[in-house]
This record gives sequence, structure tokens and C-alpha cells, in this order.
Amino acid sequence: MTRFPRSWLYRSPFHPTVAPINRPGVEMRRRRFLAAAGVAAAGASAGCGALRSKTTLSEPTRHSDAQGVASIHFSEDGEEVGHFGVNGEVADGVVPMSTEIWHREGTTVESVRLRVWMPDARSPADVALVSPVEGDSSPPPEIRLYTPDLFPGTVIEVTDLDDLADETISTLEFIVRPWSVAATTVAFDVTMALAGGGILGTGYTLEGELHLEYPALAR
Repeated sequence: MTRFPRSWLYRSPFHPTVAPINRPGVEMRRRRFLAAAGVAAAGASAGCGALRSKTTLSEPTRHSDAQGVASIHFSEDGEEVGHFGVNGEVADGVVPMSTEIWHREGTTVESVRLRVWMPDARSPADVALVSPVEGDSSPPPEIRLYTPDLFPGTVIEVTDLDDLADETISTLEFIVRPWSVAATTVAFDVTMALAGGGILGTGYTLEGELHLEYPALAR
């Protein structure tokens, strides 16, 4: 029996830097210009920070379309801000899963953190990432898979999404293999950070749990 690795490390390509070319006279004027620009930028940044706000939404509504297919939806003032959904089905003792991350227009995804675990398992399940997460033209985002110190399961962190940041993300797929015959529930602890557009945009932290039942695992 093949066991999937408990953790992978997937990093974006390294972008080399180019050393600047220094010329007498020009370099002195350049330093003065950068100093002045730095002061202006600092003032602008301070103003933007004061205007922008951050809201945490942690009481999502659960929707389920079928066995092993469900999503959690985050709303503010009756308007949906974002949702996280999973579509999974048991096949040969494992659960192939595809996910969907949606966010409303005018926001972008800064990061996604998922902790995948099985609450009723005596032994930790294996989690393997099986598809690339990348946009049409940008390099793939930074992805980390690791086992947390204080909690069971596998953590998947996705950052630096580039052109995926303003899209519906539906390319994150993985396989969960339980090592306990009694384990039939797959749980997700979800944290998504969204940035609001414009100077007055509101950013969001979406936090919630999603549990899915797969009775066929016990057969």
C-alpha cells in the first residue's frame, strides 16, 4: 500500500535581483530624490492605513448539496463576502477532494489556511496535494504543507497568489487517506484573508469549520 507524504514544500521560483549601476553626480541626485520620495510615501501609507478597516467574520452558514459535498458562507449585512466549499467522494478507501474558494467582487485573496483532520481517527490521516494551484500567466503561489505542533491534522497554507488573487480559486485538489477504520468524518478549519480594493476598502478575515461525513469509509 502506498502512503502519501505527510508534508510537502512547494515554493515559487526565485526571482534574481540586478545590481544597480552607479555614476558620479547622478547617484547623489538619486539619493536626494529617494529621500524626498520616502517621506511622501510614508505620509501616504499612514493615511491609507487610517482609512482602511479589517473585519473578522466567524459565524458562517453551512450549505450542503449532497453527501460529502458542502460549503460554508460568510456574510455581512445580508451580503455574501466569500465562501469555501468541498466536493469529495470515497474511492478505494481514500477521499479525493476538490475545493472552491469564492470571494465577492472588489476583494482579493491574500492567503488561505486550511487544517485538514479527522476528529474520530485514532491515527492521523495522510493528506496529499494532487493538483497544481496556479493562474493563467503568473508563477504558482507559495504553498506549505506541514503538521502543526498543538493540533491534529495537516495544515495547507497558500500565499502570494498573484493573478489568482482576484479569481474564484477552484484548482486546489487533494486526497485524504484515513488509517483508522472508525474514521468517517473529514474536518476543515478554514481561515481566509481578503483585501478590500481602494483606499476605503474593507479587508476581511473569514474563519470557520466545515465537517463532512463519508460513511463509505467504514465499509
